[in-house]
Amino acid sequence: MVGSALVRAAEAKGGIELLVRTRAELELCDQQAVSGFLAVERPDQVIIAAARVGGIGANVAFPAQFLYENLAIASNLVHGSFEVGVPRVLNLSSSCIYPREAPQPMPEDSLLTGPLEPTNESYSVAKIAGVKLCQHYRAQHGVLFHSAVPTNLYGRGDNYHPDHSHVVAALLRRFHEAKENEDREVVIWGTGSARREFLHVDDLAQACLHLLKCDEPPDWVNVGCGSDVSILDLATTIAGVVGFRGEIVTDPAKPDGAPRKLLEVAKLKNLGWEPSISLEEGLRDTYQWFLREVESGSLRVLR
Repeated sequence: MVGSALVRAAEAKGGIELLVRTRAELELCDQQAVSGFLAVERPDQVIIAAARVGGIGANVAFPAQFLYENLAIASNLVHGSFEVGVPRVLNLSSSCIYPREAPQPMPEDSLLTGPLEPTNESYSVAKIAGVKLCQHYRAQHGVLFHSAVPTNLYGRGDNYHPDHSHVVAALLRRFHEAKENEDREVVIWGTGSARREFLHVDDLAQACLHLLKCDEPPDWVNVGCGSDVSILDLATTIAGVVGFRGEIVTDPAKPDGAPRKLLEVAKLKNLGWEPSISLEEGLRDTYQWFLREVESGSLRVLR
């Protein structure tokens, strides 16, 4: 999802030669393959957008896989880029790197000040390692390696696996199928009181291009919209976008995750960037893409 958005943004901007590979063409967990690719292509810039991602269910079910794969991707690309002399790396991290009880909104300096959210700890540890790799390679070697910390993302090309997708994709699919089946209710995980911030993936892509123009960006900077919604309010909005008219029922037996995750985005605003896509506008656009992907048989349902 993120990689495709970056490609669209770069192509729209023009003047950028893209070096892209599918997972089948380049396995980023394979250090030798990554080093060989970088040595041959010698890119001017590397954006680390690839990751093993998923919602609460996937994080709880596959913690070792989430930790290993994300550590391998970060270490192979950061060290490999340094070895061949890539002058600039932008690493994409995640807002889950901040402590569960971090002050809200979460400033960049809250990193490593408290315990992480247990339901996604392994993913968080790997993403923290990626941020710290870039920070320390920059400090020790003088290379311009830095990180962006996006909030929860959604948009075109998301993963709609019924058990392992993120909340927006999961709810879009669930409400769509409930509408098609004429169900009377949809059950959502948790109490619905947890609050989350959401950013359209096309806005993230624009933020990345903006950061790559900055001469002295921070070691890591939050990328978000500066406002959040409860999961129940999100579900209500998605139900409206999809056209589901039944009841929304919460399931408090399922975990909520962290009570709130809102990023402090003052640093990014001071660098001259703000998002342009509202949540409802973005959800409507995403649902239209979902329908097209269902019709064409191209809907992503990766485990």
